[in-house]
Parts: sequence; structure tokens; C-alpha cells
Amino acid sequence: MLSDRKDPIEFFRLMKISWLWVLFVLLSILGIAIGISGYYLQLKYGEIVTGLRTPGAGGVAWGLYVVFIIFFAGISFGGLSTSVAVRIFGISELKPITRIAEFISIISPILAVMCVLSDQGRVISALINLPRYARIASPMFGTFSMAISGYLFASLIYFFLSTRSDAYELSRKTKGIMKIIYKIWASGFKGTPEDFERHSKASFWFAIFILPMLVIASSTLGFIFGLHSGRPGWFSALQAPSFVIMAGISGIGLIIIFAYILNKIYKDSIPSEAIRTLGNILMFLTITYIYLMIVEELTSNYAAPKKDREIAHIIVFGTYAPYFWITVISLVISFLILFYQFSSGKILSGPTVISALLVNIAAFTKRFVLVVPSQTHGFFLPYPKGQYNITAVEIMVLIGIASFGLLIFLLFAKVFPLIPLETVGLAETPRTFQKKKNILRTSATLGTLLVGISLMIVGFISSARAFTKYYLDPVIPFAPVVFIIGVIVSFLSAVVYEIIPERNTQSSSSER
Repeated sequence: MLSDRKDPIEFFRLMKISWLWVLFVLLSILGIAIGISGYYLQLKYGEIVTGLRTPGAGGVAWGLYVVFIIFFAGISFGGLSTSVAVRIFGISELKPITRIAEFISIISPILAVMCVLSDQGRVISALINLPRYARIASPMFGTFSMAISGYLFASLIYFFLSTRSDAYELSRKTKGIMKIIYKIWASGFKGTPEDFERHSKASFWFAIFILPMLVIASSTLGFIFGLHSGRPGWFSALQAPSFVIMAGISGIGLIIIFAYILNKIYKDSIPSEAIRTLGNILMFLTITYIYLMIVEELTSNYAAPKKDREIAHIIVFGTYAPYFWITVISLVISFLILFYQFSSGKILSGPTVISALLVNIAAFTKRFVLVVPSQTHGFFLPYPKGQYNITAVEIMVLIGIASFGLLIFLLFAKVFPLIPLETVGLAETPRTFQKKKNILRTSATLGTLLVGISLMIVGFISSARAFTKYYLDPVIPFAPVVFIIGVIVSFLSAVVYEIIPERNTQSSSSER
């Protein structure tokens, strides 16, 4: 039975401007202007204004920008993996937060790309040469081709599939240009039982397909550091699993914060049980990460090779100790708050949000002590120790990047619901019966998937310089681009399955 609430346009205040919304838009534009000013200074004077120098010559090559590349990529993983888990395991109480989780997972890799470009001394050169010459051993290949492209396109396609039904509902209640936009967005979705059944199948199997790819993509970022045997403090078997766990922590933490805010704006449209469930998941991830940290620090400080011990001592007791202990204290306090909620059976939304803020602070400080100390002190050769201090230019650029993400969020909130209509009683999903297989749809889907996987394999092998020397150009020009196109085509197989309609459909039983 549909809710007695008003229609979705009215309930979510779509296409309606408020003074508070305008204020936040203006603040976002101001933040973007600050970021552009900072980036102009960086272009004018060079990356010396960012505090970056040459490792081994008194500085670091990776600083705050790389820290936030990892941070934003982690948020994307946490957002999409949460939505995927809700679909696979049918966690009904978390369905209201899937839309915001998916949207966060789209914005975050875009911001990560902006951080990557900000970190490049010659942006145009990087954009031209990365698609042409990148090698699989290159960190740029790992971040761009494997992680960011995987997160971004998986998120976009999964988001498109999950929003078609709501776009159809909105197209029935709007006029003019917005009606056309919603119809294009719905792309043939008519609200029939067959449409919902195809969507259910496509989303479920797409979720099954991308979940391991998400883990691989997040692990790839960890391998960039963990396989770096020439840099004490980075080489570790725990880097990949630690990256995956921390990505889940930061992503779920941000979802909790947004869910709490939306719950206040849209009149308890997200049940408190959803925030409690997210808090319980966050609790288990947090204690898991604390365990990994204990194992890592005990090994590094007690029995690691000399250079690794030196890095560990500097992190725990030396120059970078404030960052390390902020990480520890934030994670422990967060865990204690969440454990109390879990053990007491109470729903403590406010304290859960505090825990979510704390774990994101920990996510930043932990990544800082991962990236920087090994560059300033991690040398096997007798190079001078380095130094790195966060600069105003870096902060300005990152303010601009974050403000850009906020602006996208604010604009989207005015054209599309941030919570699935079905979960707030503004739409219903009819019950359906199993239909006969559509051979055309199945063949087209499998064909698209096979083409995508083939392109991924060809692009990956060519980027690895197979059948040639590692110092030569790839056999296939633009091999990294071929790999990324393969990723996109593979993901599009789910769209092919869902969009191709039924043939000779008969009326299906449904309950309204």
C-alpha cells in the first residue's frame, strides 16, 4: 500500500530552490574558486609550493594529494560494496541508504582523478602519455586503470540500473524538459512486472560480478605500496587487506553521516535501524583493522629488518607519532561507542555519527603515516633525511576538489530523489513470476561480456609488454585505454540484459 505522503516531487522538493540550498551552492562555488586559485599558484610557481621535493634529496614525491587519492578511492569502494552487499544478501533495512551509497561511489573516484591530476607537474603530458605508454607496474596504471576506472564505471552502471524505475515514476509526474530527461533516464522502463524482474536479475548478477572486482581494485592500491620492496615501511603482505578494510571503514562512515543528515531533512525517511546496522558493520570492520594494526606494529617494531624498524619507531614514537596516535585513539573510541550500542541493543544514532566522523579522521591520519614517512626516512642508501609539511596551496586545491563534489551532490539533490521511492512508500514493486528465457537478450548479454573480458585481457597483456621488451612501447597502441574500454564493455553487459525487452510477453500476475 502506498504511503499517504505527497508525490515524490513534493516530498523530495525537486526543482524547488530554498535559501539554505542557495547558501550551500554559493559556499561550494567559493570553495571551487579557492581551489582554482591554489592550482593557479601551483602552475605558476611549480610543485615547489606544495612542499613536494625529490625523495633522497630532502623531500617527498607523494604528499597530501596522494593521501586523498587513497581516501577518495576508499570511500568509493565502501559505498559501492555496501550497495552491492544489500542487493546480494537482501539486507532490507539498508535499502533506503543504497542510493546515497551509490552516488557517493560515483563522486569519490571523480575527486580521486582530480587529486591525481593535481599531483602531476605536467597535466597535459600525463593525460596524453598515460593512455599510450602506461605499464602495469606503474602506480598510475594501478590507480587510473585498475582502481579508479573500475570504481567509477561500475558505480555509474550500477547506479543507472537502480534508478531507472524511479526515473519512470518521475516521468509520470513531471512535464516539459524534465519529463523528457526522466524518460531518457528510464530508457524504456515501463513499470511492468517483466521490467522489475529483469532489473532484479541484472542487478543481482552484476553485483555478484563486480564485488570481487571491487576487492581486486582496492587491493591494487595496497599492492602499489606493499610490493615496493625497495622502500622500507611499505613492503608488507598486510597492505592489500588493510586497504580493503580501511576502504570499507571510511566508506561506511561517510554513508552513516549522510544517512543521518538525510534522515533529518526528509522526516525520518531512513529508519534508525539502518544506521544501527551500518554501525554494527562498522564496529566489526574497525576491530578487524585495529587487529591488523597491532600485528603490523608489533612485527615492525620488534622483529623487522633494521630500516623497517627505524620507520616503525619514527611513526610510533618520533616525528609522525601525533598522526599515529590520533589514528589509534580515533579507532578505539569509535569501536567502544559502537560496541556499547551493539551489546546494549539500543539505537544510538548520534554517537554512531560521532564514530563515523572519528573513523574518517583515522582514515586520513593512517594514510598520511603510510605515504610520507617511508619517503622521508625510508632509504637503504645513505641519503639525507627528508622533510614534508602540508602547505596552504595543497589545502586550497583540496578545498576546491571537495567543494566540487559537494556542488555535484547539491545539484543532483534537486533533480533526483536521494532515497529510493519504494523505501519511503512513494512507489511499489509488483510481484512477478518467472518468465521464459529470451535467447536474444541472453546471447547479446554474453556476447557483450565476452567482448569486454577479451579487451581487458588484450589491454592488460599489452600493457605488461608481453611479446616485447619491458622498455619498449606496447605492441598495441593505447593498450591501457583498451583495458579500460574492456572494463566498461564488461559492465555494460548488465545494461544490455536489462534494456532488451521481453518478446511476445503475456500478462503477468502482480499485486499492488
